[in-house]
Amino acid sequence: MKSLLVFILLSAMMCWFMFSPIYKHVLIVRQAVLQQEVDYMLEIGANGEHGYIDAAMLQESKLRLAKYGLLPSSVEFIVSSGSGASATDAAQPLLRGTSLSLTASYPIEGLLAIDRLIGLAPPPANTKLRASGMKMSEYVP
Repeated sequence: MKSLLVFILLSAMMCWFMFSPIYKHVLIVRQAVLQQEVDYMLEIGANGEHGYIDAAMLQESKLRLAKYGLLPSSVEFIVSSGSGASATDAAQPLLRGTSLSLTASYPIEGLLAIDRLIGLAPPPANTKLRASGMKMSEYVP
């Protein structure tokens, strides 16, 4: 009986050691992809021709993220400006020197559930990865 218990414990530990680097790597890559997309969207949105990030740009961003395996319906964006003006209105772009902020979030989707094998409690189900950034608008009418 004692040897069976040791076998089960060692098997669980081996599974965790084998798969731990893989799922943590997936988590790190997802965070990096989100941050890269936020930086790209800010670069496009704050350039001299735009001064905004509209719904069509966000939809294109979700499609780009889908190429990396993220579900477009699960990606959430929050666009804001430092002046309080709408940062999503193409008719009234943010003027030069106004900050444009973007935050993207994506659920972890149970990637850390395997930690239960070693006694660690996974984070709550509503935990999300977040990437954010801010850039000054360069738009001049």
